[in-house]
Amino acid sequence: MILALDVGNTQIYAGLFTPDHKMVTSFRKNSKTSSSSDEVGIFLRTAIRENGFNPEHVQQIAICTVVPDVLYSIRGACKKYFNLAPFVLQAGVKTGLKIKYRNPLEVGADRIANSIASSQLYNDKNLIIIDLGTATTFCAVSKEKEYLGGTIIAGLKISMEALESRTAKLPAVEIEEKYEALGRSTVESIQSGLYYGHLGQIKEISQRLEAECFPNDPPVIIGTGGFSHLFEKEKVFNRIIPDLVLKGLLASLSMNTKE
Repeated sequence: MILALDVGNTQIYAGLFTPDHKMVTSFRKNSKTSSSSDEVGIFLRTAIRENGFNPEHVQQIAICTVVPDVLYSIRGACKKYFNLAPFVLQAGVKTGLKIKYRNPLEVGADRIANSIASSQLYNDKNLIIIDLGTATTFCAVSKEKEYLGGTIIAGLKISMEALESRTAKLPAVEIEEKYEALGRSTVESIQSGLYYGHLGQIKEISQRLEAECFPNDPPVIIGTGGFSHLFEKEKVFNRIIPDLVLKGLLASLSMNTKE
């Protein structure tokens, strides 16, 4: 079995896979820089066991993280609780992509993983990948597997928390799909603003990236991340793939595993 870990700013998203990369279960944990290797290791073993699998059957662990401070604890957990040295998607590993960023080291590992998976799923297509997590990121990848660059904006939860923390009377609200732009209460007005404001940004940035990068060959637009299904009815994505990061992480693991 292969344990794949996507360590984000808010959560650790873990997927357990068969050797042929079929996901058999997944689970999440809040990510905290203060978590010790023991806390992480015990959580991972317990979660695997409680989902009906034997942690002793984990033979490989792959990690994708945008939170460097957490990586030390997770490495320690892998070594102590699984007796494995994990593969980490980072600068210097094989990705199958040509990174066109001015400084390739600045590209987040999650954006690389998304791009790897998408370029394998759509081998002959230009791509725009939109990941709706703590931040909402846009990545443009050409059919030649060139990572061209992208855009980063504040995610839905960050936007909601900013309203709550920086104003005197606006409350925290549940982020949900809205059917009307007109709110008839403060909560509804915030929810509507978050939803349609983010939807507008998705549409505008996608259109501009398409015009700038792929004017003569329209891209496939892929949605991923925790909030991607929120906009499913809006038809802004050609396809939604929630576990795209983990798929890309496994693909990179395969590229870098010696026979």
